[in-house]
Amino acid sequence: MRNTLARVAMATLMTLSTLGLGVSAAAAADRTGETSATGTARPLSPGLTDALRRDLGLTEGQAARRLAREDLAARLAPRAEQLAGQAFAGSWYDADRETLVVAVTDAARSTALRAAGAETVVVRHSQQELDSAKAAIDTRSRAAAAPAGVSSWRVDPRRNSVVVELAPGARQDARVAAFVAAAEQAGPVTVEEQGADRTPRTLSAGVVGGDPYYINGNTRCSIGFAVQGGFVSAGHCGGAGSSVAGWDGSAMGSFAGSSFPGNDYSFIRIGNGWWTVPVVLGWGTVSDVLVRGSWQAPVGSSVCRSGSTTHWHCGTVQGLNETVNYSQGAVYQVTRTSVCAEPGDSGGSFITGDQAQGVTSGGWGNCSSGGQTWFQPVNEILSVYGLSLVTA
Repeated sequence: MRNTLARVAMATLMTLSTLGLGVSAAAAADRTGETSATGTARPLSPGLTDALRRDLGLTEGQAARRLAREDLAARLAPRAEQLAGQAFAGSWYDADRETLVVAVTDAARSTALRAAGAETVVVRHSQQELDSAKAAIDTRSRAAAAPAGVSSWRVDPRRNSVVVELAPGARQDARVAAFVAAAEQAGPVTVEEQGADRTPRTLSAGVVGGDPYYINGNTRCSIGFAVQGGFVSAGHCGGAGSSVAGWDGSAMGSFAGSSFPGNDYSFIRIGNGWWTVPVVLGWGTVSDVLVRGSWQAPVGSSVCRSGSTTHWHCGTVQGLNETVNYSQGAVYQVTRTSVCAEPGDSGGSFITGDQAQGVTSGGWGNCSSGGQTWFQPVNEILSVYGLSLVTA
């Protein structure tokens, strides 16, 4: 099928640009999504279980059960946060216990949370404290760019701390030492040094074969998700007004909006001859996947991405609300994953089950030796541009 977004709707990896189609503005809050009219989860693509078997080492039965349990956890998470109230300190999916775990600062909240179906753990610092500490670090980086030796910082609910990651040996740099000292004054902070090959970068690419979209004739990115009137992708792929050509080289449209750094998202408006479909490409690795909503997956959940370079790979969500420090500048409120990616995957789709998660922003490593990738959450993109996700 010639001019159809289905040809590129699956591309995602790292900062590799992708085509994205959003959800309704009303459903675009960070922790919202869509379900069926009966409130039950719809059937998933059988290809998803195949990918989880390959990338997470699960049997077919384990993969199907995990997807079902993760779906329940994602839908429980907003209710659990309400039940915890001011004592809420974050939540995550525990794959071993197959349940949502909610951290609270007040043990008295545990009874109601367990009755709702969650497990609890009592911690010292609330989500509000952790978010406040990270926000203070973000404010500092906006006023004066974080030094290159600082890779990223995020709220980690499982550690009940803000984790600041550094390049190896970076503590010896005076600017990094000053940044770390200021961060530690902001609140509960843990500082870690990472491996030499873990410097995050965006991953747009030059023109090569495949199922991409092209920006101004010289940059290749991947489609994220279809929205009414076009698709969403990564902001570093192109600025507002940049022209876009499809996988076959024909004129496709242009960037109606773009933000990078600070954010990493864009909206591409498409023209005649192209239409939107609620599909993420499986690239022959798995069956094409239908998109049915955008419930945010908790930390610990499985997640898969599609991109025009490395196609379909899966991993887990490792952190929400992370700031990643690219050479072009910091990008805020992205999600960290264990999924690999390579140049050209930028903008591509991240999806859990049939729920859209975000578009590939950047990362480190590759799909031969492994790595990590960050994505820009899709619900924020939909909210900013007032877009509606195309769903099945």
